[in-house]
Amino acid sequence: MSTKTYFRCGKLFDGESETILSDQTIVVENGKITQVAASSELPAADDITEADFGTNFVMPGLIDVHTHLAYGNAKTEEDIDLYSSLEFRALRGVFFARQVLASGFTTIVAPGDSGMVSRAVRDAIDAGLFEGPSVTAAGPYITSRQGLTDWYPTWIGVPTTSIGVLVTSRDEQIEQVRKQVKEGVDAVKIAMDGILRRPNGELVAAFTMDETKAMVDEVHRLGKIAITHARGREATLYAAKSGVDLIFHASEIDDEGLDAVLANNCAICPTLTLLRNTLDFVEPEDPAFREGRANAWRREFDAAVENLQKVRKAGVPMPIGTDSGFAVTPFGEWHAREIEIFVKDLGFSPIQALKAATSVSARVVRPKDKVGRIAPGYRADLVALNSDPTKNISVLLERDKFAAVVRGGRFVSTEKTLYDPKRVSDFAMTISSDLYTRERVAELMMQRASHEQGSRLN
Repeated sequence: MSTKTYFRCGKLFDGESETILSDQTIVVENGKITQVAASSELPAADDITEADFGTNFVMPGLIDVHTHLAYGNAKTEEDIDLYSSLEFRALRGVFFARQVLASGFTTIVAPGDSGMVSRAVRDAIDAGLFEGPSVTAAGPYITSRQGLTDWYPTWIGVPTTSIGVLVTSRDEQIEQVRKQVKEGVDAVKIAMDGILRRPNGELVAAFTMDETKAMVDEVHRLGKIAITHARGREATLYAAKSGVDLIFHASEIDDEGLDAVLANNCAICPTLTLLRNTLDFVEPEDPAFREGRANAWRREFDAAVENLQKVRKAGVPMPIGTDSGFAVTPFGEWHAREIEIFVKDLGFSPIQALKAATSVSARVVRPKDKVGRIAPGYRADLVALNSDPTKNISVLLERDKFAAVVRGGRFVSTEKTLYDPKRVSDFAMTISSDLYTRERVAELMMQRASHEQGSRLN
């Protein structure tokens, strides 16, 4: 019995060319694309299955290179690191990976998670035990004393269930790279900065230039993808000079850093969705807005947009990534918002943003996956839309605009699965959200009375 399927397309974006083709047919056999040709050249046949997308816009499955499967849509760092077992996180990660796939993202990079959670999810999906996107998996971030993930007091240290692992010497840095590679990661992530700033406000790099280069060289020597978290100028510069494959954020990149990025052919993933969602969605009483933090988020977003427009104009590859896994960036909800931000804030045309979300993002996933393009030899990951995203990029955020999602030649459901977040992610033992002094209670009572009076008048 033939396994050949014709996918008839009204409009076709192949992920690479910026020309949209009409009336094309994609030929798929055993989950792979074998031919793309004008529909008139491929007549119907009794032994060939046909999928009719003749009125749809068809493109490759989308890719998000910044999705943390172990985070669980957490509201606190403690929820991410402490309050659930690694086994539960892996099972939960499978569930959330399915939510990502339903949103049209058929491939993700999971760049830094607790233990080997992402590797376990990757292997379960690869084995066909569960339906989900392809996963390029990393282990815990490699961090230093002033680096990201070293959140807790020194008398507690970095818990073994944390998303980071603390290294305190050159030997430990190299050993951690080798350990993660032995345990089966596809990529190694280095936390190149964290929260420590100099008096002038500049973020301090978590590792020296020599330390960074040694780790990146070892990652590459062992045949893996080198990824860094780097918001600050110094961290971005060191990462770029070390020849890292992918830099997350680069919010404070300067001209020297940009030159190094270009010289070493690095990719930069802006990950502006996390910043944008925080500015747009978080409530004034939330900790993210306290003590002037909202202004800090705003300053970083504005600075990042200005700097990353220069990055785009310089021709740096810029994959799509969202930092999904936090409560403000829940799985399956906002992945396409980064594509929208590329158009609205960074100056990409819609077709350039679609290319960023497909073939450009594919450069930092497992090479064996062969994704991001509609071409012979590539996996048959497809998205069919009822609307043209080159006319309105925001349709990618609307589930009712998806006619179909196809992974490896097979149709997958685009339905979201409901769940109770209080049984899945919200485990932190927070008792109160405020300090209830007599003055604060009086203020709250006045606000309540004013609100009730206003309600009666309305």
